[in-house]
Amino acid sequence: MASHLVCRREQDLPVAVLRVRGDLDLHTSDALRRAVARCLVTQPEATLVDLEQARILDPEALRVLPDLITDTRDWPNVPLVLCGAGSAELDLGSPQISYADSCDDALAAIADEPEPRRIRVRLRPVPDACRQVRQLVAQACRSWHRSEAAATASLVATELVANVVRHAHTTMDFTLGLRNNKICLTVRDGSLRLPLPADPGLRDTGGRGLRLVRELTESWGVLPFSDGKVVWTHLA
Repeated sequence: MASHLVCRREQDLPVAVLRVRGDLDLHTSDALRRAVARCLVTQPEATLVDLEQARILDPEALRVLPDLITDTRDWPNVPLVLCGAGSAELDLGSPQISYADSCDDALAAIADEPEPRRIRVRLRPVPDACRQVRQLVAQACRSWHRSEAAATASLVATELVANVVRHAHTTMDFTLGLRNNKICLTVRDGSLRLPLPADPGLRDTGGRGLRLVRELTESWGVLPFSDGKVVWTHLA
C-alpha cells in the first residue's frame, strides 16, 4: 500500500504551525518539503512542524528540511521547530532546526519574544498600487524612525509592485518589515514567471527596474513556490 501524508497549516503569524499526519518516508518527503516551504513564504518568526501524529517510517525523509533551510537562508531565514514524535532524539545537523516535546512547549518558549515590526497589505495589479505602496512605505519609515531610508525604500517598493502590474497581472501581497536593523520588502504574486534583470540600451524607455533594485539594496532574490513566487529585498 502506498504511503500517505497530510500536512495542514493551522496557524500563520507570528508563528506558523503545521500539523503532519500519516506516513513519512522517502516517497512522501516532498509533500512535507512543499508544505513547509508554503509556511515560510508567509514570513513567520518560526515554523513549528507537529509530528505527533506522523509515523516516521524513514528518518532520512526528514533530510529535506535542512536542505530547505539552506535554500532559504538568505530569505526568509525562518527557524524550524520539530515537535513531538520523539523529535528531541533527532539531530539533523542544522543550527536553524530545534526540537520540542510538543507544540505547546514550543509556543510557550516563543511567546515571550517580541514580535517584529511588520506591515502587510493585499494590492490589485493596477497602476494605483504603486502610489499606495509609496505612501505606506513613507509612513512606516517615519513611524519606525527610519526616515533616512524612506526615499530609497519607496523607490524599491514601487519597482517591485510595478513589475507585478506590468508582467504578472495577479493580486499581490506586499510586506514591509524591520528586523535586525534592516528593512525587508517583499512582494508575493501568483505568477510562475521569474523576473530577469534586463540590459536595456540607452534609448530604451523601460527594463531598468530590477537593475535599480539590485543597485539600491543590500541583497535581493526570488523564491518560487507551487502557485507563484516571492521577490524579496533587504535594505541595510
